[in-house]
Amino acid sequence: MLDKFLDKTTFESYEDFMQSFRVNVPERFNFGYDVVDAWAVTHPDKRALLWTDEGGDVKEFSFGDMKRLSDLTAGFFSSLGIGRGDRVMLMLKRHWQFWPSIIALHKLGAVVVPATHLLTANDIVYRCTHAGIKAIVAAGDKVIIDHISSALSDCPTVEAVVSTGPEVPSGWYDFDSSIEAASPYHKPAVVNENDDVMLLYFTSGTTGEPKMVAHDFTYPLGHIITASFWQNLNEDSLHLTLADTGWGKAVWGKLYGQWIAGATVFVYDFDKFQPVDVLGKIEQFGITSFCAPPTVFRFLIREDLSRFDISSLKYCTIAGEALNPKVFDEWKRLTGISLMEGFGQTETTLSVGTYPWVEPRPGSMGKKGPQYDIDLVDHDGSPVEEGQQGEIVIHIDKGRPLGLFKEYLDNPELTAGACHDGLYHTGDVAWRDRDGYYWFVGRTDDVIKSSGYRIGPFEVESALMTHPAVVECAITGVPDDIRGQVVKATIVLAKDYRDVPREPLVKEIQNHVKRVTAPYKYPRVIEFVDELPKTISGKIRRVEIRNKK
Repeated sequence: MLDKFLDKTTFESYEDFMQSFRVNVPERFNFGYDVVDAWAVTHPDKRALLWTDEGGDVKEFSFGDMKRLSDLTAGFFSSLGIGRGDRVMLMLKRHWQFWPSIIALHKLGAVVVPATHLLTANDIVYRCTHAGIKAIVAAGDKVIIDHISSALSDCPTVEAVVSTGPEVPSGWYDFDSSIEAASPYHKPAVVNENDDVMLLYFTSGTTGEPKMVAHDFTYPLGHIITASFWQNLNEDSLHLTLADTGWGKAVWGKLYGQWIAGATVFVYDFDKFQPVDVLGKIEQFGITSFCAPPTVFRFLIREDLSRFDISSLKYCTIAGEALNPKVFDEWKRLTGISLMEGFGQTETTLSVGTYPWVEPRPGSMGKKGPQYDIDLVDHDGSPVEEGQQGEIVIHIDKGRPLGLFKEYLDNPELTAGACHDGLYHTGDVAWRDRDGYYWFVGRTDDVIKSSGYRIGPFEVESALMTHPAVVECAITGVPDDIRGQVVKATIVLAKDYRDVPREPLVKEIQNHVKRVTAPYKYPRVIEFVDELPKTISGKIRRVEIRNKK
């Protein structure tokens, strides 16, 4: 399938990759027809999805199955009045119904609005009213059903609600029986234009209310690099990305690039993350490729990996937050596998990555790829030199690159605030070394200015994570009359340290940081907590820590 969109599909080096990589974008590209159905024509029996749940149920779907199911699902959705441009929210956890649903909506030219099952009634109202949601398709768990039912009276645009069961309230449609009774949808002459909105994500909101990030129909092609040249997938790969379908990371790792590459997507449908269960699934099913955020690997390295045969695992990628070198080193020691870090946003596809030709450097995001013209700039928008911190920006003066979002929907002011002077401003700060490796510092709002020094939260967090008492931590700045700001560490302690006297432990941790990194970075304020505040996608909300009274 790659040769359908790339003139050159293999590269001899990073330099060759940067110079020769090009994506051919078809007119009126539609992932449902041009990828899923195309596989169904040429390789109908090729496995597309392998799904299992906590109860041990296993389902396999070929590309032929996915074409048939998505055509029936599109027929059902069409009977509800859903068509081109209509916005449909999917709250489907990791249930298998997500895949035929999102493909069906693409085939209709509708707008998919993925949402996590952790949303409350207020969250649902916010999304429905801001996005004009026409229908909701949800997992039929009682809590989810109750939240949606509580919200509906304040969601006047919602015309239909669908449940996958077992809970199917009166007035709701049952997904499975409705699909069985539906007539297959047939492709019309025109489904979409390339610049139509296809996907709408509400960002996780680390610094404020969620924004509506709109992607057009070419967005899936932007993930060719994500899957084929970062996750290093091919037609023989069985790939697991550990993400809820409500997160942007789901389409990064459980759909678009993976199916273009012809890989099989593995889905483990669970409610509560248990490290031993994930290791067991890798062993049981012979998973070859695994992608997860740093938090997951922090838990995995605390398990006895010798209990599991995970020799099938050949490649591991990591994204979502910056990777602490301690985690990289320990995973490599235990498995022999390097963690290949990458960086991107809800607004982008992979923009910086550790590609197969790039030797990983623990703590570095890797190097820029050929899809985006990336730079680091200061507050005035001028490029910074090697070794200096700057905001990560993407040049858009020659047009929007493939994979970059279309706009913040219905918010031209916010869009203009991020896209101006020929640049898209990511709001993330990094520095670049002489070899072209990028090193994450933090969000622009998170950088601490203390006694004339600029201190990035990640560098202090990395130092803290090498102390055995620290399971998780977050670094923020607190006001100080003399220094302007001082470094504060909010720490979740390991089980063995929870009853240790606090005052000597604070001194021990402070001295440890002074030894591991530059002494001026040590946390002058330390707070111990049971858990860190996080967004629904698992990112630490430093803004909430900063605003805590």
